[in-house]
Amino acid sequence: MRVVIARCSVDYEGALVAHLPLATRLLMVKADGSVLIHSDGGSYKPLNWMAPPCKMVELEPDDEEREQGVASVWLVQHAKREDHLRIRLHEVISDSSHDLGIDPGLIKDGVEAQLQALLAEHIATLGDGYTLLRREYATAIGPVDILCKDAAGATVAVEIKRRGDIDGVEQLTRYLELLNRDPHLAPVQGVFAAQVIKPQARVLATDRGIRCVTLDYEALRGQDDTTSRLF
Repeated sequence: MRVVIARCSVDYEGALVAHLPLATRLLMVKADGSVLIHSDGGSYKPLNWMAPPCKMVELEPDDEEREQGVASVWLVQHAKREDHLRIRLHEVISDSSHDLGIDPGLIKDGVEAQLQALLAEHIATLGDGYTLLRREYATAIGPVDILCKDAAGATVAVEIKRRGDIDGVEQLTRYLELLNRDPHLAPVQGVFAAQVIKPQARVLATDRGIRCVTLDYEALRGQDDTTSRLF
């Protein structure tokens, strides 16, 4: 991971146009290719970012940028869409790189872990003919909650959350991109399952061909007669 603290401005062009004026920010370039721009506030969410697959190149500023005090430019281009970030660095305060190694992934506890166990036990909740392959299927970027097969024999990766938001969809997207490189598994479909799925997450999942499933925890535990709802 490359971690840079710099005075910079950022312009994004894609589905919309967005601009971050000149300020001191934290720039993160991860091994999976993603680039994230953080401020000192806003909790864990970046101000802007580019998710993989994407490519970053460092350029010399043009004449106009150089006159404005730009020392270097990062151009981050998405591989499958026209989306791109242009990050203009005026001053680099700190620039370091670190090898974090392979992360073992989040060890889940509480409701999400219980949802995973219950859904694995009742995998037909996802549809008739579904069969379980494995829970916590290991990948180089972390474990997939559930790997299963649908009635037609296609591989399905399932990401389970208590509250489903955009970050969960992004996480599943990264898993799917990696799994679909494996000829023994591809093509791999995605299911985003949660007790509550935020509207923005549902829109993003649908746009990426990921099916959303709303889970009823009490029904999965068999405490009432309500079946899990599929949307």
